[in-house]
Amino acid sequence: METIVLGIGETLVRDDRHWASWANWLGVPAHTLSALVGAAVAQGRDATDALRVLRPDMDVDEAYLARAAAGRGEHLDESDLYPDVRPALAELRAAGVRVVVAGNGTVRAGELLRALDLPADLVVTSDEWGVRKPDPAFFARVVEVAEAEPSATLYVGDHPADDLFPAAAAGLRTAHLRRGAYGHWWAEHPDVVGAADFRVNALTELVGLVGAHSARPAFEDGSGAVGSGRPARVSYLRGL
Repeated sequence: METIVLGIGETLVRDDRHWASWANWLGVPAHTLSALVGAAVAQGRDATDALRVLRPDMDVDEAYLARAAAGRGEHLDESDLYPDVRPALAELRAAGVRVVVAGNGTVRAGELLRALDLPADLVVTSDEWGVRKPDPAFFARVVEVAEAEPSATLYVGDHPADDLFPAAAAGLRTAHLRRGAYGHWWAEHPDVVGAADFRVNALTELVGLVGAHSARPAFEDGSGAVGSGRPARVSYLRGL
């Protein structure tokens, strides 16, 4: 692998502060919102649907702006990073790998992430690009900034529908991270197992992949061809 691209939420950054702040804004116990998020995940829906269960008429984007205007907008600091983030990214760069952070997020989230001075060559969010995952245009941008062939670029993420499936469709190699609600709940689904070139439990495992695999691994039919033996994507995962 020449380039490794990582998502943001539940790949680098823990989401518990994010959901706790929304619960506080809505005036509900944090465990209530967490339970609703878990239900959305188990149904293959967008996690923000949990907010709409609590406030059916709420425009999430407008509510985000209202929170920011009230001084209760996004916050991100070192404590929000998973503990394996810095050591893993530093080891990858030391091994000569280009490290890119590219995932769904606001412009503000991009600013906060870059302020953490992560060991990465590029940190960018979807709002800065003007396109969100799982839109194929997002992954076209990933291919552009990777500065490597898609077959030499690995996209790492926890979310099958937002990360794994569209990255594979773009010709990128993929690593499914068993982390966060989506990462754990869908980890053993046959579509996820079939679509992921690699499955990891921690970012530090990525270091061992560098240079160790020059071609896509063979799938069940033994051909090793891209897409061979991969099941169809599950229709209930965000409609993909």
